[in-house]
Amino acid sequence: MTKEQWLIIGAFACTYFIWGSTYLANYWAIDTIPVFGMGAMRFLVAGVILYAMSFFIGPAGRPSLKQWANASFIGLLFLSIGVGAVVWAQQWVPTSTTALIISFEPLIVMLMMWGLFSNRPPMMAFVGAGVSIFGMYLLIDQPATLSGEGSVKGLLAILLAMSCWGVGMILSPKLDMGKNKFRSNAMQMLTGGGVLLLFSFMIREWAGWSPDQVTPKSFYAWLYLVVFGAILGFSAFNFLLSKVSAEKVSTNTYVNPIVAVLLGGLLNNEIVTGRTMIAGAILLAGVWFINSTKKSGSQEVT
Repeated sequence: MTKEQWLIIGAFACTYFIWGSTYLANYWAIDTIPVFGMGAMRFLVAGVILYAMSFFIGPAGRPSLKQWANASFIGLLFLSIGVGAVVWAQQWVPTSTTALIISFEPLIVMLMMWGLFSNRPPMMAFVGAGVSIFGMYLLIDQPATLSGEGSVKGLLAILLAMSCWGVGMILSPKLDMGKNKFRSNAMQMLTGGGVLLLFSFMIREWAGWSPDQVTPKSFYAWLYLVVFGAILGFSAFNFLLSKVSAEKVSTNTYVNPIVAVLLGGLLNNEIVTGRTMIAGAILLAGVWFINSTKKSGSQEVT
C-alpha cells in the first residue's frame, strides 16, 4: 500500500477510537478538575496550538471580524454548550449511555432540516427514525440509566447539547469562517473555551479548589483530550474529508458508541446490561437507515 493509504487507515483509526474514548476521558478529567473549567482549558490550549499550526498549514491570511464572529457563534453552539453540557451531564449519566444517546444526533438534524427548511426526508428516513426512537426508549427506560439523583437533569443537558449541535451542523457550512480549516477550528476553540472559562468563574466553580487536588489520572485524561481528542482528532477528520467521501468519514457514528460502551465497562466498572446492548444495536440500526438516505454528512468530536 502507498503512504497515503496508510495515512487514511491511521486517520480512520483516530476518529473511530479517539472520538469514542473521549467520553471516558472527560469523566476521568472532571473527577478532580472543575467541569466547565476543565473544558475551557482544554479548548483554549488546543486552540492556541492549532492557531499556531495554521501559520504553517493551509492558506495564509488574517481572518476578518465577520469570520471571527461566525466562528464564535459556532464555537458557542458546538463547544461552550454542546460539549460543555455533555461533560456536565457525565457526572450522573454513564459514559456508555451518553455515547449511545448522542448517536441519535442524525435524527435531530433531520427533523431540524425538515422544520426549518421544509426539506422533507424520504420514507426510509422515517423508518430509521421509528427504529431509533424505539431503541432510545429501551435504553433510557431502565434503572441503569435513570438510577442517579441527577440523571434526569443530565439527560436534559444532553438533549440541549444535541439541539445546539444540530443547529451548528446546519449553519456551519453556510457561514464564512475562512478557508484555513485549522484556523477556523482554532477560532471556534478559542472563543468556545473563553465562554466556558467565563461561565466557570461566574458560577464560582474554582472556589475552594486547589491544583493539589488534581490526581494524575485526571491530569493525563485532560492532556489526552487536548492532544488526541482536539488536535489529532480534528486533524484526522479534516484529512479524511479531503481524501474520502463524507459518507465514509461519518461511519464514526456507528463505531464511537461501541468504543465508549466497551471502555466504560472495562475501565470504569459501568454496568452494561443485555438490554443496553440490544437497545444500542436497535438505535444504531435506525441511525444507519437515516444516514443511508443522505448524500453527505458532517460529524464533530467531543
